[in-house]
Amino acid sequence: MDTRPTPRVVVGKDAADAAPADRSIPDLLRDAAARYGAAEFLRFPGTSLSFQEADARSERLARVLAARGVEPGDRVAVMMGNTPGWPLSWFAILKAGAVAVPVNPRLRAHDLGFVLRDSGARSVLADDEHTGIVRAVASGLDPAPLVRTLADLDAEARRSPAPPLEVRTRSDDVANFQYTSGTTGFPKACVLTHDYWVRTAWLVAREAEVRTDDVVLMAQPFSYMDDQWTAVMCLIAGIPLVVLPRFSASGFWPAVREHRATLTYVLGTMPLLMHKQPPDLSDAVNDMRLVLCSGIAPHLHRAFEERWGVPWREIYGSTESGLDLVAAPGADDTVGTGAMGYPPPGKEVRVAGPDGGTVPDGEVGEIVVRGRPMMTGYWNHPEATAEALADGWYHTGDLGYRDPRGSIHHAGRLKDIVRRGGENISCAEVESVLARHPAVVAAALVPIPDELFGELPKAFVQLRAGHPADTATARDLLDHARERLAPFKIPAFVEFVDGFVMTPSERIRKRALLEPARDQRSGCFDAATDSWK
Repeated sequence: MDTRPTPRVVVGKDAADAAPADRSIPDLLRDAAARYGAAEFLRFPGTSLSFQEADARSERLARVLAARGVEPGDRVAVMMGNTPGWPLSWFAILKAGAVAVPVNPRLRAHDLGFVLRDSGARSVLADDEHTGIVRAVASGLDPAPLVRTLADLDAEARRSPAPPLEVRTRSDDVANFQYTSGTTGFPKACVLTHDYWVRTAWLVAREAEVRTDDVVLMAQPFSYMDDQWTAVMCLIAGIPLVVLPRFSASGFWPAVREHRATLTYVLGTMPLLMHKQPPDLSDAVNDMRLVLCSGIAPHLHRAFEERWGVPWREIYGSTESGLDLVAAPGADDTVGTGAMGYPPPGKEVRVAGPDGGTVPDGEVGEIVVRGRPMMTGYWNHPEATAEALADGWYHTGDLGYRDPRGSIHHAGRLKDIVRRGGENISCAEVESVLARHPAVVAAALVPIPDELFGELPKAFVQLRAGHPADTATARDLLDHARERLAPFKIPAFVEFVDGFVMTPSERIRKRALLEPARDQRSGCFDAATDSWK
């Protein structure tokens, strides 16, 4: 006889509130430790932490931070890989009343220096892998932030136990300076409260119908939004979060099977890279019940579901606004349509025209959002804040349209265009076509200056193994585009690259493609002359 308790949905769709009232993240962690105790909370390779252990260890670290001068409101940066130290550091910083500044572990000295200067971080917590670069960069700042490792803090705690914390965090206290992706310019820090994180996690749990027997698996860096809101969601639900060291297209589904994962969230290029792996008879052998994904390619949506034997559902949001749209787990009618679903409780989403008014169904405009969760603004950027939150609506910069059933569809980026003469080219549209070519892993379209046309489209293309970066491949790729796109949308230049620098949302960082001080027409295949330049 099976004596296990019957799984139940954690947050019912009839829940009266859109989030636990007046709860901070430390409140949730302490409550989870009392409620779920020795149950597994965080699972990393070779390491597992219960709710009680995560609470106790982060409490000890928070006491040391406070005893060593970290005060409420201080910014403390975190630069670590996917190790237990990352969430423990985050919880400790928040328990001390400070503000966490997550740092992408892939940043190099220039970008790291920008984040530390811009945020005004007084301290940095780093792991052994990143301590060297952090100390080198920090030493050149005035004032120089204090760099610590968790080993240092643990040793301090053992030598001299710190007094109990007197800080009590509130839901409206600032939790994070979360830096945006910065695809085309320097990133800005979104000021996010505890309520933002708790409400985002609660809404996803509600819309995904999270159950007491779920196991959540994530492969993104913990410095990204995704692992953080999923960690809070697991605190609410009392379920384990499995964190992989990094994303691997070939290793993702084997990890799903190994950990008996039932729920995940993927985005950006991750689905396409997984789909381009050779099919395997074990693909659909897994316990996954739901894949949440941002930007599912409509023409591949059904193929994803059939290959892995699990529903894939759209989820739409941003660093600025948290969860904005989601398709329900049972919404089979959205498969392959590009429909991103409907707003969760507490959110309004509409499609606005240039005058700010709502456009008719089917007409493309900018997707705008209001409600909670929402950032309080951009740190150090009052003008950008006023522009982004004009008239009480967050202007996403995404283009979209509303279908007759009320669901929103994505239609590209407002500013991610190439202005070729009198024609606007959607980069997303061209990239989608290029990505369908069997030789292509990923593609990015960017504008380059031109005296005659103002701008011309240049495509950067990463090829799959076995496909040479030669004239024949370039010609075949352009022929593929010509069969599917209007002539003015065809890339004027094609450059093959080994890979791309990615943003925290797993999108290609386009500004990195244009930073080198060189002629962007050199080293490329020129479509006009059918030759290399």
